Amino acid sequence: MMENKKGLLLVFFTAIVSGFSIFINSFGVKGFDSSVFTFSKNVVVALLLFSIIIFLKRFNELKKLNKKHWLQLVGIGFIGGSIPFLLYFKGLQMVTVTAAGFIHKTMFIYVAVFALLFLKEKLTKGIFFGALFLLVGNYFIIMPDFNLSLGYALILIATVLWAAENTLAKYVLKELPGTIVAFGRMFFGSLLILMFLLITGKASIIFSMSYTQYLWILLTAAFLLIYVFTYYNGLKLIKVTTASCILALGAPITTLLGFAFNRVAISLYEGLGMLLIVAGVISVIWLSKIISFATNIFTIGQDERN
Repeated sequence: MMENKKGLLLVFFTAIVSGFSIFINSFGVKGFDSSVFTFSKNVVVALLLFSIIIFLKRFNELKKLNKKHWLQLVGIGFIGGSIPFLLYFKGLQMVTVTAAGFIHKTMFIYVAVFALLFLKEKLTKGIFFGALFLLVGNYFIIMPDFNLSLGYALILIATVLWAAENTLAKYVLKELPGTIVAFGRMFFGSLLILMFLLITGKASIIFSMSYTQYLWILLTAAFLLIYVFTYYNGLKLIKVTTASCILALGAPITTLLGFAFNRVAISLYEGLGMLLIVAGVISVIWLSKIISFATNIFTIGQDERN
């Protein structure tokens, strides 16, 4: 089944934004408490999404949500917009960045499993080969070093929760607009992180940051806003397995930005990894079409010879 072109374009744009966002966040997060930084970005994005809903005159849709819809949005905020962020950044303090990055980049595997079990999305040959290319490609780019520790477990749990949130969001998007689902994720996620900050006594930090830190929050929030707006509106139109695989394109983009701005040389393995990721995304989206086209060409050639 062919994917919706508008949905593909939106998620492709999300992947580009993700690549830039990761690069910029690597500078912006320095000097911040990670949970305060996450909450500050999320709450700004939640307010901006609410403003977009008002501007697009879709507030009535928000008012008409029933109890089931609100509970679904709370669930998305809980398993996608709060708990995994706290687990991920806690784990990141305990392990190497490369290993954490690789574990996070395996999210598409868990999404594919959840989508098969709960959404009945088929695991095609394109997805199988594409997943293999993506996994190896990300390994070559990141080259992680592993050892067994609690930190890796926390990051793995966070990644699985994000995969579950993607799957739940895809289900909820059958009935709700992408912008409202994105708002629910950011709004309820922010509330839950705020509860964590209040319990741990970190809430006061929100109002005692420097002018530069507030500017970094606004800049990174802008990228996050574009990310969630395009992703959830795109996810509504295509399979969640396809969407999660396309997001893997963010890694090569971040690598290229590091080369362009920091003059960090791209190794042979990184170059090969980027090619494999591109091949993986092509496989997920177009392998069946490519095979069909090649088969038709072969068949026509056989007929002409006969």
